[in-house]
Amino acid sequence: MREALEGSQAIARAVALCEPDVVAAYPITPQTHIVENLSKLVADGELHTEFVSVESEFSAASVVLGAAASGARAYTASSSQGVLLMAEVLFNIAGMRIPLVMTVANRAVSAPLNIWNDHADSMAVRDSGWIQIHCENNQEAVDTTIQAFRISQETDLPVMVCMDGFVLTHTMEVIDIPTIAQVRKWLPPFEFKRALDPSDPKSLGALVGPDFFPEVRHSHHAAVTKALPVIEKTDRSWARAFKRGCGGLLTTEGPKDAKIGIIAMGSTVGTLRSGLTRAEGASVRLIKLRAFRPLPEEALREATRGLDHLIVIDRAISPGLGGILGTEIKAVLYGTPDAPRIHNHAIGLGGRDIPETIVGDLLSAIEDPDAAPFSVFDADLTMLPPEDR
Repeated sequence: MREALEGSQAIARAVALCEPDVVAAYPITPQTHIVENLSKLVADGELHTEFVSVESEFSAASVVLGAAASGARAYTASSSQGVLLMAEVLFNIAGMRIPLVMTVANRAVSAPLNIWNDHADSMAVRDSGWIQIHCENNQEAVDTTIQAFRISQETDLPVMVCMDGFVLTHTMEVIDIPTIAQVRKWLPPFEFKRALDPSDPKSLGALVGPDFFPEVRHSHHAAVTKALPVIEKTDRSWARAFKRGCGGLLTTEGPKDAKIGIIAMGSTVGTLRSGLTRAEGASVRLIKLRAFRPLPEEALREATRGLDHLIVIDRAISPGLGGILGTEIKAVLYGTPDAPRIHNHAIGLGGRDIPETIVGDLLSAIEDPDAAPFSVFDADLTMLPPEDR
């Protein structure tokens, strides 16, 4: 059924369709409306779940860890400093291979205080061992949320669904919401084979010394890497059942013989697509990266084949190094025959508007970095006077 819904409201509806046994919630802007809408569904009798209002994000993550470890389908959501307060537990959830789903309404991390969108929060926990999937629009966020529950239980890994705060969470879109019958048919019942059971005692997250810890970490790395085909397979299954897909690991658009490519994640992709439509005579390949963890290395090499230049858009920056996604793509393409020259720009930080006209600036910066509103080391520093850029 197609309805005009706020992004957060739509996510709450998508989570409810998956019939979680436990939802743990703590409000933080711009994630609050998600759990607020879930609580209303519970209060109205439309969602039958154990809704646990906790005293902090650390507690929210701890509750869903315990719930999923005992065999319950569990969900939580957070943003910004909330994600960082969860960090210890996020590592525990992933390290114990606990299947659950969390929405991250991406927001800048203080200081200075900023409540608007960039990807600093999810990037800060990219090494925790969670699968991370980024969404371009709210329809994709709804579909990915439901897919995430299936991916999680097939891989025994937690899945983080990332959607741009305010840009998506607080924006109204016409969204096709599946029916409960459709989701029940597509999403298998939750099962966690290592669930804790008093009648069959076992341990999760036990102490591991140096003799075996490296094997544990390498095993975790292998498990996350093996999630790549599961993400693709799940999206193909979704596309067959619902007549639309989210693009699997990544998608490419534009002329196959283009020599310039632009790659980005999240809602920025839509802005770039509109900008390219308006850019007369621009022959550009647009690459939308959906799976950030695991990073689809082979798919990235194939998507960038034949390019002379690749513009990488980051919405987070690692001070002292540069754009995070740009740095990782450089590592992936290093040593690849005829790899494109990479131009990395960190833009839109802290919610800075990204206009469609930025496409022209990005293309101009390939030949002359000083001609575009980016510094020579590709950061969005347009607030600084020219002599300090």
